[in-house]
Amino acid sequence: MKTIITTNKAPQPIGPYNQAVLVGNTLYTSGQIALHPETGVLVMDSIEVETTQVMKNLKAVLEAADMTFENVIKASIFISDMNSFSAINAVYGHYFDEATAPARETVEVANLPKFVNVEISVIAIK
Repeated sequence: MKTIITTNKAPQPIGPYNQAVLVGNTLYTSGQIALHPETGVLVMDSIEVETTQVMKNLKAVLEAADMTFENVIKASIFISDMNSFSAINAVYGHYFDEATAPARETVEVANLPKFVNVEISVIAIK
């Protein structure tokens, strides 16, 4: 059985999807972009600021499921320019202990929703 996870502390879905779905003890989040949850405005002052907002949004979704980044076992990072990888990775790395960091892939894509530079989704387990 699946449980839909929602929070007002992350951007609301703008289509036929949910912020996250919990199945048993496994949480699957939708990809998060740098939308500010209160204003709905994209936060794109720099790639570091944009990535920080993405991670804040993911944190809010994880917390809504009573989880933290410690519960994350897999991350998927989609970026519009692989030249931004180092800056994105530096921000992303602040949220994980390197010794127990999740598995991950990073993929460069042609376009992301609203033409953002980074989108991240995670899978977490309680």
